Amino acid sequence: MPTTRHAATVAGNAAGGLPSCYRVVDMNMLVETPDRVGGYPSLDETQVAALSAEGRRHRTRAGEVLVHAGEEHYDFIAVLAGTVSEVDGSGDGERSVAVHGPTRFLGELSLIAGQAAARTLRVREPGEVLRVPADRLTSVVERNPALGDLILKAYLSRRVLLMGRVGGLRLIGSRFSLDSRRLRDFVACNHIACQWVDLERDPDAEALLCGLHVRPEQTPVVIGPAGQVLHNPSDAEIARAVGLPGPAPAPTPASGVAVCDLAVVGAGAAGLAAAVYGASEGLVTVTLDEFACGGQAGRSSRMEDYPGFPAGISGGELTARAVVQACQLGATFNMPARASGLREREGNYVVELHDGGEVTARAVLIATGARYRKLDAAGFSTFEASSVYYAATLPEALCCRDEPVAVVGGGNPAGEAALFLAKYTPVVHLLARRDLAETMSRYLVDRIAMTPGIETHTGTEVRELLGGERLETVVIQDRGTGRRHALPARALFVFTGAQPCTGWLAGKVATDEDGFILTGPDADESGQPGRPLLQTSLPGVFAAGDVRSGSIKRLTSAAGEGVAAVQLVWTYLQTTGRAVGDGT
Repeated sequence: MPTTRHAATVAGNAAGGLPSCYRVVDMNMLVETPDRVGGYPSLDETQVAALSAEGRRHRTRAGEVLVHAGEEHYDFIAVLAGTVSEVDGSGDGERSVAVHGPTRFLGELSLIAGQAAARTLRVREPGEVLRVPADRLTSVVERNPALGDLILKAYLSRRVLLMGRVGGLRLIGSRFSLDSRRLRDFVACNHIACQWVDLERDPDAEALLCGLHVRPEQTPVVIGPAGQVLHNPSDAEIARAVGLPGPAPAPTPASGVAVCDLAVVGAGAAGLAAAVYGASEGLVTVTLDEFACGGQAGRSSRMEDYPGFPAGISGGELTARAVVQACQLGATFNMPARASGLREREGNYVVELHDGGEVTARAVLIATGARYRKLDAAGFSTFEASSVYYAATLPEALCCRDEPVAVVGGGNPAGEAALFLAKYTPVVHLLARRDLAETMSRYLVDRIAMTPGIETHTGTEVRELLGGERLETVVIQDRGTGRRHALPARALFVFTGAQPCTGWLAGKVATDEDGFILTGPDADESGQPGRPLLQTSLPGVFAAGDVRSGSIKRLTSAAGEGVAAVQLVWTYLQTTGRAVGDGT
């Protein structure tokens, strides 16, 4: 281990708001970053040996760049001797984010997510590193599950702690802009490291725009990890900038049309479970989502009732684990990819995409879930862009830190959001139409009752939103007495109602009066038994999760339906006399 030297902290650390273990330090006076939050563990001799079997050793020199910010398909790197810095170069000059010595490994979630590197890796003290290509890393962790778990946990921890602080993308825009909100939501849901520069709050925003020759009215602007400037980019352009991978091509039969066994539309809990089990059963599986993996569950700050995680798990971590697992088994993902239609062609189904592309599959699983409904309250549309949120994760919490907020909803997502936001705000007003015990899990009701700062208002409805540029007051009405009451709130989090995402199907499958997809006997006009429980009115097209009429709106049940659907797909393909796994 190199001799520890005094670290001089650069002025402005406190203003930057970085955790103490991530402080920016002078480039010539570095000390190894301590592992205080589980993000920087060390490898033992056995783990180094396992990695060495698939990698190569490389002697390093001071100042050498091992990985450039924005570089795609980079190696997993473990430090054997010397020190290496993770460097952020998105501002003026370079800043060291973290320093690694022997037995530590480099990089973060972008490596296993197939994204471009968020930061530059530069050698500070010469020594030796072990480089393992990303595709070979997969085979190592398959043989060493404990090592894979160590790496994944560390990468998830690094991404969460650095999200919105240093490295990756820089998004410059106004909090009142719908496009700024869209881009912030996209990078957050896809776990892309991104710094948010608020035109109304950041004192350096104007100078930054001048340097880019951009006027405030031309924002939002995104600066990519390689320094490229994108003017109000689409979600697809952001995905390309960070290297989000598209689907691997399916085998192409003699007809010349690429055909997969199973197209999963929607990558929430049901879709991810289907991707994992479909690939594990040897089905050529392609999963599509218009926004990001995880769905509503992926944006949950913490879930404490998912089997196997007694200490709870965040939706982001659960999603990342499922995606890695599915990819290791051979499934492919494509995001953003918005389905716009479904039709039959030569005995297969074609999922039409909004950008003009298409995916051809023998069977389709519709797992597009449901969205929270907008509130029918005066002033809602006025403040939706600046002050209304449909998820409660770290980026949203930081936007309203130290300010009162309101959460609308009586289900588990609303309860989880209230508990999470209570860590960042002085008061959370939880607004529900009914008693919480009627609609929310008991453990959440008890936690909410014991949490200081959460004020529960049951039997109420939101009637009006008031304020200036931002929300200031939420007016609620008692459903029994009709009495109205004003609550101070600078942000409103909505987790109420459910609207199925089925508009793209245009009546191709039978639905109930609310638009949820009918399956099993319910999907048959004759009502005769025999139709598989999760099959829609079209043979070979199945539905699972929240989008299905009569489903239990819970994460575990959605995942279970995704697994069950794969078995029904397998049976369907066998009974139609086609082999699976070869795309013919």
